[in-house]
Amino acid sequence: MRTYVVGGAVRDRLLGLPVQDRDHVVVGASPEAMLARGFKPVGRDFPVFLHPETHEEYALARTERKTAPGYKGFVFHASPEVTLEEDLARRDLTINAIAQDEDGTLVDPFGGRADLSARRLRHVGPAFAEDPVRVLRVARFAARFADFQVAEETLALMRAMADNGEVDHLVPERVWQEFSRGLMEARPSRMVALLHECGALARVLPELDRLFGVPQPAEHHPEVDTGAHVLRVIDQAAARHFPLPVRLAALLHDLGKGATPPGEWPHHHGHEAAGAALAEAACERLRAPADCRELAVLAAREHGLVHDAARLRPATTVKLLERADALRRPERFGQLLEACECDFRGRPGWEDRPWPAGEILRRALAAMQAVDAGAIAAACADPAQIPQRIHEARVAAVRHASPSCGD
Repeated sequence: MRTYVVGGAVRDRLLGLPVQDRDHVVVGASPEAMLARGFKPVGRDFPVFLHPETHEEYALARTERKTAPGYKGFVFHASPEVTLEEDLARRDLTINAIAQDEDGTLVDPFGGRADLSARRLRHVGPAFAEDPVRVLRVARFAARFADFQVAEETLALMRAMADNGEVDHLVPERVWQEFSRGLMEARPSRMVALLHECGALARVLPELDRLFGVPQPAEHHPEVDTGAHVLRVIDQAAARHFPLPVRLAALLHDLGKGATPPGEWPHHHGHEAAGAALAEAACERLRAPADCRELAVLAAREHGLVHDAARLRPATTVKLLERADALRRPERFGQLLEACECDFRGRPGWEDRPWPAGEILRRALAAMQAVDAGAIAAACADPAQIPQRIHEARVAAVRHASPSCGD
């Protein structure tokens, strides 16, 4: 029985990166032998155990055989006869198929160290094509390792998996798991661009894929199409270390432009309403959490008005803030402004331009928060008039806070 550290821990150590978690593979052992040594079983599909002291994961060396479409269509075989090389052969990328022996010796049968030096993402073997999740994983690694390039043969295999329908077997939970992790990487645009290039984005998020080739309005640098603009926007969100809901909202805010008839290009009048419906549908299909879904829909619907904050009448500003539920949920409203700022700065040369809309709307919200709705209600003889009186007081407060915005 021999144990090896495998996968990301070895890869990150070789790259000089912090090692977060260590996974181990065990060669020459049976489940009974692991239990006898005090390991606790946790694997449902194949034998995985937790170390009795460190609680790190130890998996028995195994092979896998494709039996049906999709990432669940596999039969796994774990036994003491399975070799380390056989176990490494089933892994996705060569840089993840390096093992380290207990004495520190590296086992690298597929050239992972050479690919690390070459800054290359390359699949281990033809079995890569049997698991559609691996398309998403390569895209996620492209977002994490921004100076790595995908090998041409790997990209060709990813294209084939999109073309032959293998990607269609992905279930929403796995798509969201990989996609959300990719959004939190340093360069999420690389994930989206790679999925578009290989054809997988059209299968898992067609609303977003349709933005590539759709021109931006003339005043928004028409030489950069909407797809390229969205890539810049999501990288702005990553550069500012914004949380996942903001990053997803930044990614999906312009979906409505993909629904504009080509005859109306480069104009996209009223695209926000269509975009909100598309963002809702996309988030529902991805099974995105409620906080991500709500912010994405809000940003798609309201980002145009947010950018126009300096020109809005006080009454329109109040309606915007009320519609966004900013009084009850100021933190989410702040995230909306963060997503919209990324949208503003996702245009070439606009990265450092002043963006006054955020401060205008924050000031308007503070003015609305200062209105004593309870006192207004208590002083109103006709209860039916209370909502209107409160609204009028909020409009007056916003007008006072932003005197440049006239009626």
